[in-house]
Amino acid sequence: MYISYEKDTTIPKDSGILWDSYDICTMAEEKKYGSETCRSAMGSVKDALYVLSGKWKLPLIIALREGPRRFNELQKELVDITPKVLSKELRELELNEFVVRKVFNTVPVTVIYEITPYSASVNPIIEALKEWGEQHRERIVRHRKNEPVTV
Repeated sequence: MYISYEKDTTIPKDSGILWDSYDICTMAEEKKYGSETCRSAMGSVKDALYVLSGKWKLPLIIALREGPRRFNELQKELVDITPKVLSKELRELELNEFVVRKVFNTVPVTVIYEITPYSASVNPIIEALKEWGEQHRERIVRHRKNEPVTV
């Protein structure tokens, strides 16, 4: 079963990001959330994950915080990203108003990418992920040091 979105949204019917929302909301109803509240929250989370999903979107936003960059500069900074994927991710960030693409009429043509003021709205998310990532890494390292070595 899939959540059906309103007709005016850009989110596909099933972006495959989260489990079946109906089952999750049904389980949550038994605890503290009402059905409509749960479905609304789940829809909002799915929307956010759809916009920011993938390995490269947040790193691109972080890289562009340092200032405008050309395509090749971004590719060198992100090391493992292919030109095809970088182009796709930049296009999606531009569609969602996180990045603006500026073309200058020079020979050869110069194209730069920079973040928009709206992209600052994800700063709390980035900070929370950074803190959680540090804590998680410490936890995993600590637990692996305590594991007995088996041969």
